[in-house]
Amino acid sequence: MEIRELKDNKRDYMWLLLLADEQEDMVEKYLDKGTMFLLEDGAPKAECIVTDEGGGILEIKNIAVRPEAQGKGYGRALLQFVEDHYRGRFHTLQAGTGDSPLTIPFYQKCGFSESHRVKNFFLDHYDHPIIEDGVLLTDMVYLRKAIG
Repeated sequence: MEIRELKDNKRDYMWLLLLADEQEDMVEKYLDKGTMFLLEDGAPKAECIVTDEGGGILEIKNIAVRPEAQGKGYGRALLQFVEDHYRGRFHTLQAGTGDSPLTIPFYQKCGFSESHRVKNFFLDHYDHPIIEDGVLLTDMVYLRKAIG
């Protein structure tokens, strides 16, 4: 398994990015601004994009694992890599996600806890309903973890 920063050709992995954020124009808002990491294990298995939000806060804008590779620790490995890579330069790692039974427990298992919510984020910013695991996403849920 290898994790590397991808500086060029980020759009070549749009198929993977869209697994986590299904509206391409929303991905475009942070794609060039963010730092992208690609996890490969024989082939690309997962990706993560992070942005500097100022004030010592690093935000996970997008993290996705190929469906057939889920549940094998790739997402957790990426989060741990990001935490280790930025420790000492940022004090908080945060992630914004929908109130989904798939994603919230993942972040909680990785040591994150809920910080705040942005009401109706998905209704106001997406051009179609976002449904995950049968749940209509409305609010953006922010989770945080201290990384000192």
